[in-house]
Amino acid sequence: MPITALATIRRAAAAALLVTATLALTAGCHDGTGHKAGDSVTAVSPAPVPPSHDDGAPPTGPDGRAACTPEMLKFQAGAMPRRAHRMLLTVTNFSDRPCTFAAQPYPLLHFGDGRRAPLPAIGASAPPGVISLAPNRTAYALIITSAAHGPDGSHHRGGKISQFGVALSARATPTQVGLDGRAPVHVDPHTARVTYWQSSLAAARKW
Repeated sequence: MPITALATIRRAAAAALLVTATLALTAGCHDGTGHKAGDSVTAVSPAPVPPSHDDGAPPTGPDGRAACTPEMLKFQAGAMPRRAHRMLLTVTNFSDRPCTFAAQPYPLLHFGDGRRAPLPAIGASAPPGVISLAPNRTAYALIITSAAHGPDGSHHRGGKISQFGVALSARATPTQVGLDGRAPVHVDPHTARVTYWQSSLAAARKW
């Protein structure tokens, strides 16, 4: 066979082998799904979410229990029948969580000018333990609205009010509480006092 024809046959055979090898490499590098066979599939977990501390729970008091907040309570106030210079404040826990007055054991009451300091508490009225409120339970505070000025009990200072501010902590904005029936009550902020929170109406009435 002439040398030229032999060289042509050898070149054709080499080209056929090259095509076959290329096809084999291509088939080996893909798995038919568009992914390279050498690629590894790794399941990536989402980045961990730090635990949230703002879960809607009320702040915690010094005893480790949730402190009562205005959002958890229903306030009511009004003059006490047949009790001169006395007004009753009640708070009922309508939330589904118990709370405590450990951080501020008596209500901070504001009458008239908001810049005036809250009424002082009657120290002797402090209960033997912390007052806590289970859901649907009520606590009481009695307010001595003024001191009597003279044998007839007449008043010389203060004025009549139909609402007042109640705060449950020193830095809180007072919640405005209207009197039942909107009947005004005479209050002298200079001589008025308030008891500590009491667990029963009978305990509050002692004052």
